Amino acid sequence: MCKQKAFTLVELLVVMAIIALLMSILAPALHRAREQGKRIVCMNNLKQLTFAWILYSDDWNDRIINGDAGHDHGGETAWVQKAWHDDYASGALLSEAAQSAAIRAGSMWDYAKNLDLYRCPTGYRGELLTYTVMDSMNAYPQPGDTHGRGPVQGLINKTRSSIKRAPYRIVFIDEGYVTPDSFAVHNGTTVSESGQWWDDPTVRHGDGTCIGMADGRAEYKKWAGSKTVKAGHEAEKHHAGGITPESEADWEDLLYVQKSCWWKLNYTPPYNPPF
Repeated sequence: MCKQKAFTLVELLVVMAIIALLMSILAPALHRAREQGKRIVCMNNLKQLTFAWILYSDDWNDRIINGDAGHDHGGETAWVQKAWHDDYASGALLSEAAQSAAIRAGSMWDYAKNLDLYRCPTGYRGELLTYTVMDSMNAYPQPGDTHGRGPVQGLINKTRSSIKRAPYRIVFIDEGYVTPDSFAVHNGTTVSESGQWWDDPTVRHGDGTCIGMADGRAEYKKWAGSKTVKAGHEAEKHHAGGITPESEADWEDLLYVQKSCWWKLNYTPPYNPPF
């Protein structure tokens, strides 16, 4: 009778160790691949939303859609209505039915009738809206109400033709969760006023975020500064505010957002890379 040769305990342990080693090597690559796929979906969402934003302007004699979420003003319906809970920072949510109704009631819905377009695939569970509009894109509060942003009334775009350097101007940004209003950016007259973030850096899909640009493109913006990335990760859903740059790379990040929002700064920063 032939005796069947079996694996010894040592051989089994060796095989298990090799498998564990391979998994440890492959897991980060698989995670990056999954994240890259989600980033592509996010960018596609933003591209379609920006295209809808352009179509709205074409239909309304060059006027830009009201980007002040949840606030109808100047006779203009907001692009989406109030989709957040009053206590959103604590994690409280409106029902998905209420969120869906708020998105459908916005002026964007006629141009982007797909709920999936309003949400990043890595957004918080149960939230249907993760994108927001920049202050300057007809999303600023009522005239005379500066909300601390600075003397920017002449820098608020009401029409597409008024947008300076459109290929470099952000319209939509992925915050990763639902928030009220638009993405707020300082533009005061001094460094002490404006040398800091208002809304926290949005760190999404790695060490950056996805954005939709005024010329119809969507892209991924990778942050250069270590403090920018650290602050964005730490903030999560809780608005910290007052995050100040420490290095030239940190300044580069803040100034990119400020210039992409307002185009023209009201103050002279200590470091001013080309835009």
